[in-house]
Amino acid sequence: MDFFKTTEQDSNYNHLEKMSVSELLQNINKEDKSVAFSVEKALPQIELLVEEIVKKLKNGGRLFYIGAGTSGRLGILDASECPPTFGVSHELVIGLIAGGDSAIRKAVEFAEDSLTQGWEDLKEYGINSKDVVVGIAASGTTPYVIEALNTCNQNKIITGCITCNQNSPLSLAAKFPIEIVVGPEFVTGSSRMKAGTAQKLVLNMITTSTMIQLGHIKGNKMVDMQLSNNKLVDRGTKMLITALNITEKEAKKLLDTYGNVRLAIKNYTNENR
Repeated sequence: MDFFKTTEQDSNYNHLEKMSVSELLQNINKEDKSVAFSVEKALPQIELLVEEIVKKLKNGGRLFYIGAGTSGRLGILDASECPPTFGVSHELVIGLIAGGDSAIRKAVEFAEDSLTQGWEDLKEYGINSKDVVVGIAASGTTPYVIEALNTCNQNKIITGCITCNQNSPLSLAAKFPIEIVVGPEFVTGSSRMKAGTAQKLVLNMITTSTMIQLGHIKGNKMVDMQLSNNKLVDRGTKMLITALNITEKEAKKLLDTYGNVRLAIKNYTNENR
């Protein structure tokens, strides 16, 4: 199978400009419905990578995402949501994008074609064998990502990838590849659509399952979340009311005192034994 064809082959639809808004939306939605089934087929691959990530993070390692364009932005998005959601350090999950931070908002021409910059970007963070590096590229052909993983392999750093083509150069470079074959995009070659959705689903799975394994969820609640806005303070208050069978006033006082749901539960429980 030609690895390049799946993300670049012609759309299943033609004459898009002649479709009504209703037709466009229905057809895009029809294509999107297939994405979760494509992810399901790759669950064994995802499991293998997550197990490696959990093992490394439990031993003081970090998780790095590295990508270009949409893929790089998705990695940064997932990494940036870990501290507020799970209360972990900003240094635990790190997202890197070809072209640097300016590329998050605006495309940096040819940044993804560098054969050396990916490794240079990782070196700025003191990358080492305790860490895991996951390359993200819909096509699986991005030089910035592939060569970064190749160099990681040479330095005995665990590598994984998320791509939407089988047997791509990126899959071959990664020790733990994840291949989500979503087929042709609604707009031919527009991998920000189904491929991007697939990558986001997998990233959610990776960090959520990892953080649960690391103990940052109790029951089904985000007990380590950062109380960074009124909505989250209200959520934390309700958690304490339910978990400890106390009044709203008592719950708010506990949150004010300890600033964290887990600590509030722990200290209240110890004090009322």
